Amino acid sequence: MSMVSLLPADKYVIVNKTILTESDKKNLISLYEPIIGPNAVSLYLTFWRDLDRYYFVSVDYNHHHLMTILKQNLDSIKLARETLEAAGLIRTYFQEGEPNSYVYELYSPLSPKEFFQNPIFNVVLYNNVGRSEYELLKEEYKEASYNLKDYEEITMPLDRVFKVSNEVVDTTFDGVERKTLPLTIVDQVDFDLILSSIPKGILNERSLTKKMKELINNLSFAYGIDTLKMSEIIRLAINEKGFIDKDSLRIEARKYFQYNNHGRLPTLVYRKQPEYLKSPEGDKSKRGRIIEVFENTTPYDFLRFKYKNVQPTNRDLRLLENLLVDLELKPAVVNVLIDYVLRKNNNKLNTAFVETIAGQWKREGVETAKDAMDLAEKENKSYTKKYNKEAPKSKIVEESVTPVWFNTNINKEEINEEEQEELESMLEKYGN
Repeated sequence: MSMVSLLPADKYVIVNKTILTESDKKNLISLYEPIIGPNAVSLYLTFWRDLDRYYFVSVDYNHHHLMTILKQNLDSIKLARETLEAAGLIRTYFQEGEPNSYVYELYSPLSPKEFFQNPIFNVVLYNNVGRSEYELLKEEYKEASYNLKDYEEITMPLDRVFKVSNEVVDTTFDGVERKTLPLTIVDQVDFDLILSSIPKGILNERSLTKKMKELINNLSFAYGIDTLKMSEIIRLAINEKGFIDKDSLRIEARKYFQYNNHGRLPTLVYRKQPEYLKSPEGDKSKRGRIIEVFENTTPYDFLRFKYKNVQPTNRDLRLLENLLVDLELKPAVVNVLIDYVLRKNNNKLNTAFVETIAGQWKREGVETAKDAMDLAEKENKSYTKKYNKEAPKSKIVEESVTPVWFNTNINKEEINEEEQEELESMLEKYGN
């Protein structure tokens, strides 16, 4: 389904599954937008506007309507839609036809209390807006209080104001109510392994309720914690009755991440290259297969593969986060950059060299693997000359060492059997 092309003539309807209020608009902009971005928020508000005259189900629209309203191409609209899906704001259904049809179900944003208690949204918002803005937002949504010490409550109870009629009334009613969607995350940990790794008598197995498993799963995703490490963290959060204290679990998971990341908190970035920036399928040349790897592998996994499956250092991970979050380079572009620098710099990621190239690619607006490869090859000599001039002699880049995709004949070359196995192994392990 993800490979189906979105066309301007494709139809859609909006189905309202919730009760939407003006407060929801404020929450979208204040809490969600720093995480999911303005394009996704604009699409949600446009869907909401499409419901205005109908409220529960809109009339049929086509996607050209969205292109006109949002002034965006279909690839950007599709990415914004997938972002809303991932954030638990819409559900999407598809029916093939002439033209294709979509149903977009609209759900409420989380309430401020739910949002700030969410183990993923909470930490990512903090990291994206900074401490001072985060504290301002918390203060803005803080529950109002008033000193009632010298007051007496005189609120009237129901039975003092009304009496019940003897008339029989049918009270069954399937009415609309406020609905939110849980974040959908594939299991990050093996709960059977967690249970077996904690000595009997320490953890009460009834503690692993559906809600607790969901919290553990979310924390594992947000902080990048594997099963065995999560097992250790859970042990630190078990109270005297053998139950897991959820607040302690959150604190210990955050402490673990910050300890290993110099006090920083995690953020969300595209895990792989967005579909609309990928090359067409079917190119089986050596260059085509290399591009496929760049586009279908996360920068973290690509770097781990280049390091022969050795965990990247914290310094390397901070550099990746800088490229993906601060410079907003696309994942495939970062992979090309990693491959280029490692081959040019004796299999080491030199920060100065990486940032020199990354800054140039950002200014050039490079978004695809192909464009990154073409620009790297074109400007290789100028990069090398400039870096060698500025760098200490011990760090001079050898111009003779270049990536295999610099070869001008590579488009015509068939990939050999050994290279085919290596690339397929990588894609199977880290890719689609």
